[in-house]
Amino acid sequence: MYGRVYASILQRASSYTLTLYSAAPVQYAHLVALPSYQPQPAHQCHCSSWSPFRSDQLCCTGEESGNWSRSGRHLSTRQDLDLQLSRVQINSILRTNEQTVSVPEFDGRGLSAVRKFESNQLAANTPNEDRRGAATCLQSKGMLFGVFDGHGGWACAQAVSERLLYYIAVAMMSEHSLEELEKSMERGRPVPPILQWYKHHADFNYRESASLYIDHLRVFWQDLLDGEEHGEGMSPRDALDCAFKRLDADISLEAQVPLSSDLMKSTAIQVAFAGCTACVAHVGTDGIYVANSGDCRAVLGVQNEDGSWSALPLSQDHNSQNRDEVERIKAQHPPSERDTVITDDRLLGVLMPLRAFGDVRFKWSHELQQSILSSLESGVDLDSLNLYQYTPPNYLTPPYLDVAPEITHHKLRPQDRFLILGTDGLWDELGSEEAVRLIGEHLSGIHLQAPVSPSERQLKLGQMHELLLKRRARASPALDTNAATHLIRHALGTGEYGELCQERLASMLALPEDLARMYRDDITATVVYLNSDLAKPHHSDPASMGASLRRGASNCQHIGLE
Repeated sequence: MYGRVYASILQRASSYTLTLYSAAPVQYAHLVALPSYQPQPAHQCHCSSWSPFRSDQLCCTGEESGNWSRSGRHLSTRQDLDLQLSRVQINSILRTNEQTVSVPEFDGRGLSAVRKFESNQLAANTPNEDRRGAATCLQSKGMLFGVFDGHGGWACAQAVSERLLYYIAVAMMSEHSLEELEKSMERGRPVPPILQWYKHHADFNYRESASLYIDHLRVFWQDLLDGEEHGEGMSPRDALDCAFKRLDADISLEAQVPLSSDLMKSTAIQVAFAGCTACVAHVGTDGIYVANSGDCRAVLGVQNEDGSWSALPLSQDHNSQNRDEVERIKAQHPPSERDTVITDDRLLGVLMPLRAFGDVRFKWSHELQQSILSSLESGVDLDSLNLYQYTPPNYLTPPYLDVAPEITHHKLRPQDRFLILGTDGLWDELGSEEAVRLIGEHLSGIHLQAPVSPSERQLKLGQMHELLLKRRARASPALDTNAATHLIRHALGTGEYGELCQERLASMLALPEDLARMYRDDITATVVYLNSDLAKPHHSDPASMGASLRRGASNCQHIGLE
């Protein structure tokens, strides 16, 4: 019924025991080199050709795999592979992790640069290795948004998503506010809140490691107090840079020192040996600061004077496609290693992102790695922790990897309407311009069509039919109120002419956990709607500013902030 796409999938599935729904973990499936398949589109709709997902973050060849294996994969009982999903089932899957948060125009301290944000996640790995975070800075100004893409497991992404926004917020706090935090800790009083988090009900925390995380956050602010002239706190740019580097250093340290329990120790080592890329935006009235480490991406949606949309990138991907990044890595090592530092478009032939948290396998000396793993061997099964005795090839002059973020700043303008943050699972499927167009048209409800050109008027009947199909696809009404869901739906279900292909979408969502990672990646998207009125000249007028503040105060009364 579904054509060659399904025949190919069924052929691939014939050697597996399959399940459509299972909570059992799949360990390191993404570390195995994947076969090359080229399924063809189903004939029922105009779906363009698509191929199995190959841009997984980590990869080992059979010759280099050592103890990295699929032996840890847990499969449940055999059942038939059914790729038929109804529209109700598709919507249920896509909308499970939706989040929509409206932000008061006035929060008691000033105008907000954010009107609302919408977010969603769709897993391919089991469990999902992506994480997200959003919070308001309560002791300084602005909001923080982050997306985090884990590899080698979800442990590092989980820890970074819980901790990084705190480090950034603390770095921006004034010396006086930090002193109040320290006094509260010393006297056992409640600590003034640092962040107001916006959590989805499915988000969770490492409860067992909370005390360790608090202790190291406290050491961080003590170091800031001991430094010279912290004064009113760091600028967002300096805070982002400092927080990324300090948290990565703490992750490395925690894996090396004695901890209070075996569980906490094993968790710290898992976090350090796994890896995570991160893209974090600080959005304030003075503009947007974006810190990126890895291959997540931030893109600004700009509305042009004619109503059309354009994408302004606020980050650069740190992978082998970025020539400047490749040269940066090569310059850190002897000339004799120029041909081995990046091979097969991966760091040492293994890691795709060229900056990341954790991943101490690419940072520590070989001796230190062996020492830490050996210390666990007596009482802990390394395989159960997704840890393996493995050294990348040509590992001669570490470190090969760092987390230093690339930071950009953009001053808000009236035409800047929204910011998209996404993990690479989204950008593997959608270009930046296409993503901005989808959100822009979703926001405005207007689908601009270019006039038929003179050359198009000369098209033959069949060609004109294709052109009309493309134009009709662009004018299709949105099926989702949540813009992040809208992005994910189109990322997985867009056909040859830009139309939503129900059968393609159903096949991508119905893939069992054993196959899903071979055809797509985890996807996380957050869309932040900006208060573009802040950039308009009339806000320099005290009268109009006062009117805006009065509207904001009224909003605060409605949500109980006054």
